[in-house]
Amino acid sequence: MVKIASASASAETSPKTAHRKTALRPKSSVAVKQNGAAKRPKTTAAAKKKASKLDANKPKKPPTAFFYFLEDFRKEFQEQNPDVKSMREVGKACGEKWKIMTYEEKVQYYDVATEKRAEFEKAMACYHQKKESGEYDEFDEDSDFDE
Repeated sequence: MVKIASASASAETSPKTAHRKTALRPKSSVAVKQNGAAKRPKTTAAAKKKASKLDANKPKKPPTAFFYFLEDFRKEFQEQNPDVKSMREVGKACGEKWKIMTYEEKVQYYDVATEKRAEFEKAMACYHQKKESGEYDEFDEDSDFDE
């Protein structure tokens, strides 16, 4: 024999069903903070040690066109406004000027950035070639010579 649930029975929720519905609901940021789940994981000593092992032989990325513009703009701005010493104000003025500049005005900075990027690409290719050949082998800190 098959039982058919009545409409009134389906409208009521049991405590177990209500608990399941709240468990599926996303938690608010307040609830997450109270539970401690929003805390960042602490970095271990091994992670810090690995991050500090940057390759000194690796070439640095060149600046973008905006930074070449910033060099020129900063000199001009400081000559025109000697009383302004705040880098924040200089940066704001530079950003506003960069936004209103036309492409034709920016081309000279893009050209410089493109040249520097090409030099960087060559240096990276040379770096990878030397690294693969073993020329840039690093000494381990746990070597026998540390005694």
